Amino acid sequence: MAKAHVYKRDHINTDEIIPARYLNTDDAAELGKHCLEDLDPDFVKKCRPGDVIVAGDDFGCGSSREHAVWAIQAAQVGAVIAHSFARIFYRNCINGGFYPIELPGALEKIRDGDVLEIDYQNGTIHNKTQGQIIRFTPLPDFALDIIKDGGLLEHIKKTMKLNA
Repeated sequence: MAKAHVYKRDHINTDEIIPARYLNTDDAAELGKHCLEDLDPDFVKKCRPGDVIVAGDDFGCGSSREHAVWAIQAAQVGAVIAHSFARIFYRNCINGGFYPIELPGALEKIRDGDVLEIDYQNGTIHNKTQGQIIRFTPLPDFALDIIKDGGLLEHIKKTMKLNA
């Protein structure tokens, strides 16, 4: 079960996900302490492991920094559900072992504080608060494999061992 943290706006950029002033480190734990700091100063305090971020169109736009995904993961966010994602951010999620959920109309379907249960494999979100099942297109198997293996680098290492 996860609580939804809804940000009713489009174009949440990577500088808002992890402000540039923290890009002098690649320490995930440090980055996680500052996740969404400029957008919502209390986000890290109120976010519990597995909670989800819900947003509008073009989530993760701006610079192509991997730090944005690392910050979200280190804050122990379970998923980001957005109407759409910036393409580079979307791929950085998969490469980093994090599942982005593209859900057109996300802001109309999920309210702040809703309790959600996500089935990533089958592409369903059970909104326990509203008593609704919301469907999304799940990621293809190759992307799921990358995420399950912990990201692209780990996936390549595993694949190389299997083929050796």
